[in-house]
Amino acid sequence: MSESSSPRATMSKPEQHGMTAVVAPRYGSSDVLRVEEVPRPTPAPHEVLVRVRAAAVASGDVHLLTGRPYLIRLMGFGVRKPKDPVIGHDLAGEVVAVGSAVTSFRVGDLVYGATGFGAFAEYVCVDEGTLAPMPAGLGFEQAAAVPDSGMTALQGLRDVGRLRAGQSVLINGASGGVGSFAVQIAKAMGARVTAVCSTRHVEFVRGLGADRVIDYTTSDFVEDGERYDVLLDLAGNRHLSDYRKVLTPEGVFVSSAGAPGGDWLGPVLWIGKVVVTNLFVRQTLRPLLMKPRRADLDFLTELAENGKLRPAIEREYPLREAPAAIAHVAEGHAQGKTVLIVSRTGASAPS
Repeated sequence: MSESSSPRATMSKPEQHGMTAVVAPRYGSSDVLRVEEVPRPTPAPHEVLVRVRAAAVASGDVHLLTGRPYLIRLMGFGVRKPKDPVIGHDLAGEVVAVGSAVTSFRVGDLVYGATGFGAFAEYVCVDEGTLAPMPAGLGFEQAAAVPDSGMTALQGLRDVGRLRAGQSVLINGASGGVGSFAVQIAKAMGARVTAVCSTRHVEFVRGLGADRVIDYTTSDFVEDGERYDVLLDLAGNRHLSDYRKVLTPEGVFVSSAGAPGGDWLGPVLWIGKVVVTNLFVRQTLRPLLMKPRRADLDFLTELAENGKLRPAIEREYPLREAPAAIAHVAEGHAQGKTVLIVSRTGASAPS
């Protein structure tokens, strides 16, 4: 969810050819996806056209593909079928054209960031405010893995959780896309990190820098007697009273997940419970809704370039195998990030 000082670039229009894209003609599972030739988009005044080199699969892609909870269909995403059939949020690539009002980028710049839709394609138009120059030292695949999960972790810990150096933080669901970034960001902020995950992820999470790792299949973090200043919940698998029990008297609970609320409302009821309960307790209970922001990408870039943040990629798939990649993430047990390789040719990653 600082602006570059690059001089205004001149509008550049590539030839209007088609492109390969992953299309969802209707709502459903990954089985409905098709890889098709579609028209190449043209950037609006504040957009840049990016030739996508790599894209990452986020949990939000799964929700938008299925159209569940149904409430999201009423929020502008399309009632009967996706309004924007080319899916995908996170990307890294090369700027090939810029809108007439763009001031931050020029043709040839290597960028990474997030868009509302369209990243699972050879080209996508992206608002310049949700892009940033690629971090030095990261390849396209690594850079594409950062935006959605990295900004969610950062905003959850720093902005909502108000985590400070020396505090203790519990990350519930530490092995997934957001969790793998949250562990590293919390350590970079100087916190003492306790991470919760399953047995097969314990060594992976410990390798991310967690001070303590709890295997939830053998131990219960609610009953072990520890108390935390901040709890970032990415799993949504416990009662609100359980989360409150492990917080200090003035601790902060940050919810980026919630108990299932059915096909219609999804997490809305859970969010309402968190908000209402917050009115009557000393602890702070807050939901997390990530908003893509250039400043946050710049913050993550600095961490990456200083060696404090490295994307953890479990699997890579070619673009044409996007349905398999999304099915893997939809299972709910992915370790770190899953990335699509769109193109390996042309411009190289920065060194």
